[in-house]
Amino acid sequence: MKTTLFDTAVTRSYGTCLPVVAGGLMWLSDADYVAAAARAGIISFITAASFPDPDVLRAEIRRCRSLCDGASFGVNVSMLPKLVPGEKTADVFRLIADEGVRFVETSGRNPEEYMSILKDAGITVLHKVPSVRYAVKAQSIGVDMVAIVGAECGGHPGLDMIGTMVNSATAAERLTIPYLIGGGIGHGSQIVAALSMGAAGVVMGTRFLVAQELNAHADYKARMIEATERDTQLIMQSVRNTVRALANETTANVARIEQNNPAVTIHDLLPHVSGQHGRNAYATGDTSHGVLSAGHALAFVDQVQPMAQIIDRLSDEASAALTRLTALQSAVPYQESA
Repeated sequence: MKTTLFDTAVTRSYGTCLPVVAGGLMWLSDADYVAAAARAGIISFITAASFPDPDVLRAEIRRCRSLCDGASFGVNVSMLPKLVPGEKTADVFRLIADEGVRFVETSGRNPEEYMSILKDAGITVLHKVPSVRYAVKAQSIGVDMVAIVGAECGGHPGLDMIGTMVNSATAAERLTIPYLIGGGIGHGSQIVAALSMGAAGVVMGTRFLVAQELNAHADYKARMIEATERDTQLIMQSVRNTVRALANETTANVARIEQNNPAVTIHDLLPHVSGQHGRNAYATGDTSHGVLSAGHALAFVDQVQPMAQIIDRLSDEASAALTRLTALQSAVPYQESA
């Protein structure tokens, strides 16, 4: 059994050994990946949007449960920023509740209209937001925890583009519910830093893109290892849907379209940014095309390893950071010089 290095609201709520959440990854967070995280001592979430057929999603949840050996796992439900005709979000939440899933990660828009479904089922709700002001709103509608994912993150950093350090400190001043910090987090020392600033844990995504259990092509993982924190690009700011992704032909092309066409719309960009392009990259290893979410934590991605070994490294790094911090403490009262 793994030793619990920290005792926080995250480790207590999820029964994990480290206060780390492996956030849901579109097309990638399947039962194999999520169960590997669970067995390694953290929690992750199946991305419901990766399994649009309800029967397939139900089967994936059941497969995950069988692989988790009793450890905690959840389901991510990423909602579009605005309700659209024919949206099946409520049905997805009912399916999750019906399957007895205990933990849900929500993102995209305010989940208030679905909270009764989740709370009636006794589900713990972690809502992901891009800055503290949205976390305050989520707190007011009754979510259990919030994950605040800053400008350095892969995927959607929001419109405010507030950095992780500022999010960490301001959240402690403005929130009463437990919160997690994400965005550029991929080293154990950052876990200690986040906890010292008031967080109950951290969210990681990019760091786990080279997990052995992640069902992505070996060439895709090799590109993640080759890339550095300098190899990401922000696109889609012009349509108020900012994305940080691996810099490639697609991001360069989208950036040119945005620069040359001030009146560009999301419909103009869809042929280039469709999620199917990304899904193809994960399957084929061709990373030159597709919007492949990746954040500044590429700095810490250095080799393919089983999830359990990545978690062990994070734990060792966190322990070393604690030792350094303890060594800086002084038992001698400070006295001003005369």
